Amino acid sequence: MDKPWLLQYNDGVPADITAEYEHGVAMLDAAVTADPQAPAIKYFDGVLSISELADAADALAHHLIHHGFRPADRLAIFAQNDPAFVIGLLAAWKAGGAAVPVNPMNRVGELRHILSDSGAVAILTLDHLHRDVVRAALLEASSSVETVITYSDHDHQSRDDFRVLSPIGSDAVDAGVSDLSEVVRLFSGRGAPSVPLQKHDPATITYTSGTTGRPKGAINTHGNLMANAATLRVWADLRPGDSVLAIAPLFHITGLVAHAVLALASRSQLVLTHRFHPEVMLEAIREHAPTFTVGAITAFIALSNAAGVDRSDFACFSRVYSGGAAVPPAVAEEFESRFGVYIHNAYGLTETSSVTHFVPFGTRAPVDEESGALSIGVPVSSTIARILDEEGRALPPRSVGELAISGPQVTPGYWQNAEATATALPDGELRTGDIAFMDEAGRFYIVDRKKDMINASGYKVWPREVEDVLYSHGAVREAAVVGVPDPYRGETVRAYVSLSDSNVTTDEIIEYCRGLLAAYKYPREVIILDELPKTVTGKILRRELRQ
Repeated sequence: MDKPWLLQYNDGVPADITAEYEHGVAMLDAAVTADPQAPAIKYFDGVLSISELADAADALAHHLIHHGFRPADRLAIFAQNDPAFVIGLLAAWKAGGAAVPVNPMNRVGELRHILSDSGAVAILTLDHLHRDVVRAALLEASSSVETVITYSDHDHQSRDDFRVLSPIGSDAVDAGVSDLSEVVRLFSGRGAPSVPLQKHDPATITYTSGTTGRPKGAINTHGNLMANAATLRVWADLRPGDSVLAIAPLFHITGLVAHAVLALASRSQLVLTHRFHPEVMLEAIREHAPTFTVGAITAFIALSNAAGVDRSDFACFSRVYSGGAAVPPAVAEEFESRFGVYIHNAYGLTETSSVTHFVPFGTRAPVDEESGALSIGVPVSSTIARILDEEGRALPPRSVGELAISGPQVTPGYWQNAEATATALPDGELRTGDIAFMDEAGRFYIVDRKKDMINASGYKVWPREVEDVLYSHGAVREAAVVGVPDPYRGETVRAYVSLSDSNVTTDEIIEYCRGLLAAYKYPREVIILDELPKTVTGKILRRELRQ
């Protein structure tokens, strides 16, 4: 669609942005040249300069090549939010290959599937994950992994004896398994390997969450990542000297691009905390004063409920965004009221290498009166978004249909899966599976996932609308709505909630919703849980609740 409305929302942001770099190695080289001693990563009390980061990546790349890694090969990274993750990502690129980020919560069967599907020939992992998961996964005869590099995170808990790369010790490393700190020591100072890269080369193969079947590997090319990093840098107005707090896990597309790659592209510091824990994250905020972050709204809910949290803790932030899960308007309003920070909304997917829609910095997302949905913003530069009917025809404003996206950040397809690629990307345009609409001003609103729609007596009920009402109740901390079989209605609405006030009853919550929703929409049943099941990125798992 035409984009004459873009500049009215984000003055000074161009309708089209061209990536500054062809690939990730060129981006890193430019940062090293600009200021080699600039801090690149802050990890508890440890600091890694951009030149130290590049040297460590060079060393690991040489080690991989020495052990048979060739251009276009894949390095699996089975790690938490540690400096080693970023080193591994860059080393894979410097060796001419792609990284395969893997959720460190995966168990043996899940890891085995990803290693087998991606054809990874090497893996970088935490030593305890190697002992507990990787060894068993590699017993599969079809595994192509030949090189294993491990690292330890134990010293991140010690403020007195901190090392960004902690040696495991020779007695803890299996035969044929290398220690990352030893690899860096042995190969340090050799410079970068001479391996050509191009923008269409795969930079990462990022696996989807598998909500509709076994996880699929979305190919994110260097061109995809560089385009999105350039867009994020401009739209969020990040500059050298800024500091990016990694709330999202780096194995997830949000953390990978909107934390790690964005920090390198903007020459900002990347603040890592191993994994998300509210109190630990608050300590990092107080110590490092980050200026930018993006995370799931559930992470901000957890931070707001952390012991000892204070309004002043968030004073360092000039830009805060939320993505990965729908933002209930009531939650955003309460957070701003308590902490003085407005959480801008954003939207993106694994298949779009992170962001496609942004609420422009400095503006507020409107709430649609009819659906109650908070706008995800407008398409970012160089991005086209459309609303399609079931036959794939474009719909006019206010019509509800499937959101489809095209642009330089959209994946060329799924790894070795032509059928899934043809289904999801007809003519290169991504069919997202999200149900949405666009208003007359070009702002977009997500209604729900296609598969989550509830059919109650022939009426469509979108869980998101009911959840927004639940979140507006003062005692509801988390909420998720699913459809359950009903002999009369076919399906009826069930709500799962966690509470901040244990004195509130389920009947009170049902009556509250009954007063705000049509008769076929309000939940007939409410179940109270201590915590709702979530992915590591903070998305509430409706599929587990349905089961």
